[in-house]
Amino acid sequence: MATGRTHRPATRSRGIPEATVARLPLYLRALTALSERSVPTVSSEELAAAAGVNSAKLRKDFSYLGSYGTRGVGYDVEYLVYQISRELGLTQDWPVVIVGIGNLGAALAGYGGFASRGFRVAALIDADPAMTGRPVAGIPVQHSDDLEKIIAEDGVSIGVIATPAGVAQQVCDRLVAAGVTSILNFAPTVLSVPDGVDVRKVDLSIELQILAFHEQRKAGEEAGADSARPAAPVPPPAPRATAAPAADGGRKGPDGDVPAVMPA
Repeated sequence: MATGRTHRPATRSRGIPEATVARLPLYLRALTALSERSVPTVSSEELAAAAGVNSAKLRKDFSYLGSYGTRGVGYDVEYLVYQISRELGLTQDWPVVIVGIGNLGAALAGYGGFASRGFRVAALIDADPAMTGRPVAGIPVQHSDDLEKIIAEDGVSIGVIATPAGVAQQVCDRLVAAGVTSILNFAPTVLSVPDGVDVRKVDLSIELQILAFHEQRKAGEEAGADSARPAAPVPPPAPRATAAPAADGGRKGPDGDVPAVMPA
């Protein structure tokens, strides 16, 4: 199965590694934030910190784009936004269909970041007849019987699957047969697709499980550090008081006892 590959031949022909392609959206997000603040230039160190990578890796990534910055000045923010957007194919409008309009599908439909990043939700599709015609995020839901017709009319090449796992493969097969060549899969299952179709999988439960692993490891390291920490030193016992000799050479006091301390 082809997983997580970009299907843009231009990018492959330029020899840009897949790891670099995966980081380009991170750079674009950081650059867009700088552009919105009217920042004209940015150093590799500043941009790398904003994107969460090291500066050497950033400079290597940008070298694949033919962008090297200017010594002492840095990178032109607006030019990099355009350059990365063009490389990612975001200078055109990409129609997207979302299949499965439950809680997750409805949330995706209402996500405002699609339009600003070069994507247009062309249609919302669901198999439940009760959903047909119901507006979600201002878009009327269409029945899954019309899936092939919708894809053909809107020229859709990207599909988002937000259905239950049990029907995800069937939906995937229909999308592929209708001409969709890229799929974003939110269903908790692995999809089988033919060559030439790219799948990106988003599984929130897996991400949470990975975080749980790290939390458990950190807890174990802290427990290990506590057990290896030396115990606090035990203070020596206080000296025991001894009876002072009687002032009269050891004679007993009037009551017959030897005084415990010497009289002042």
